[in-house]
Amino acid sequence: MNKKILALAIPSIISNISIPLVSAVDTALMGHISSSNLSALGIGSMIFLFLYGTINFLRMGTTGITAQAYGAEDRDGITKTLYRALFVALMLSLLMLIFQETILNISFYLMNVDEGYYEYTRSYFSIRIYTAPAVFMLYALMGWFFGMQNARYPLYITLLLNMVNIICSYYFVNVLNMGIEGAGYGTLLAQYSGLFLAFLLLLKYKKELKLFSFLELLQRNQLLRFLDVNRDILIRTIALTFSFSFFYSQAAKDGEETLTVMILLLQFIVWFAYTLDGFANAGESLVGRYYGAKDWEKFDQVIKYLFIWGLGFTVLYMCFYYYFSPEILQLYTNQQSIIDATFPFIPYVVVMPLLSFVAYIWDGIFVGMTASKAMRNITLCSTALFLVLFYSIKSINFSYALWISFMLFFLFRGALQTWVYFRNGRRLV
Repeated sequence: MNKKILALAIPSIISNISIPLVSAVDTALMGHISSSNLSALGIGSMIFLFLYGTINFLRMGTTGITAQAYGAEDRDGITKTLYRALFVALMLSLLMLIFQETILNISFYLMNVDEGYYEYTRSYFSIRIYTAPAVFMLYALMGWFFGMQNARYPLYITLLLNMVNIICSYYFVNVLNMGIEGAGYGTLLAQYSGLFLAFLLLLKYKKELKLFSFLELLQRNQLLRFLDVNRDILIRTIALTFSFSFFYSQAAKDGEETLTVMILLLQFIVWFAYTLDGFANAGESLVGRYYGAKDWEKFDQVIKYLFIWGLGFTVLYMCFYYYFSPEILQLYTNQQSIIDATFPFIPYVVVMPLLSFVAYIWDGIFVGMTASKAMRNITLCSTALFLVLFYSIKSINFSYALWISFMLFFLFRGALQTWVYFRNGRRLV
């Protein structure tokens, strides 16, 4: 079982780690231009984290349903899930492009965008919004590949996408001096490069895929299940990304220095999250597979080993952050005043992996079971607890209250997920 977990988790970890690497390159490029550019990139990235992160429900829902169909050897279900996911992806991206100006204005209002980096953020948004069709279809395709127990194709796609992003962003920003617009164009080219490769790789499955009429794809019972699962994961994801958006918004409200510090601190969460998501992705695939096949012995075994591996990587990250945090901060910015303001938070960063790893592992397990209602309710409760805690202690010290309550948000999720699973077990769905 360990071999099966690692066969899925290692490609996912490599793939996931390359994602914050791109974010790190963009952050470093802007951080060496000015704090205004860095703040604008942080706000712009946060807007897209909310917009695109919300649509990430499509990847998770597609993985869980496909994995269960794979375990049950349901060829029709495997094919229809892919087609439905791609159709939904196209419709959602079209809506986002049509209403982009409204989305931008609402985002700026909610994120408390300062006049000092208003134009920078607008320029970045107006370019990156056109990545929506590529991003959403990639969610559908990569979720389907994971459901088919294939983590190698998402790895190939992500490595190409991120390589193109890094090369183009560096060239546009440092050689052509395009500033934050260069980072936007680099991302645009990268996403469509990744989509092109994804469709090429999909051709390898042409023998497994069947042809269906459009009316068959809209068959009531199967379509409702697909939409119900994705609806609950959508609500869960909105609550999750709202918490991140609230975190950024409050930091921005307190001033540019606080915002910049929180952007840097968030990079530590991002690196750890993408690593643990590798095991969560393995959980989505294997838990879904054995849940669909009703193989309960292997189902329980997968869950046990996922937590063992998750704890092992948690300890490694805690040691890494304890010894190398100063060097990590210097990679992101050369502004010593910002590094000095960030450094007092490092002890809290060190314990962050221990507080959050349980939530990441359970996420993968719940997705594999398509336990979407439980995921929705737990995230809504955790978000409420995060807000109550922050408003209760913010008068003591605003920056520390924001960071500590945000870290405990992950602890709340993990604790509630553990309680719900052991109370309901396989009847969770």
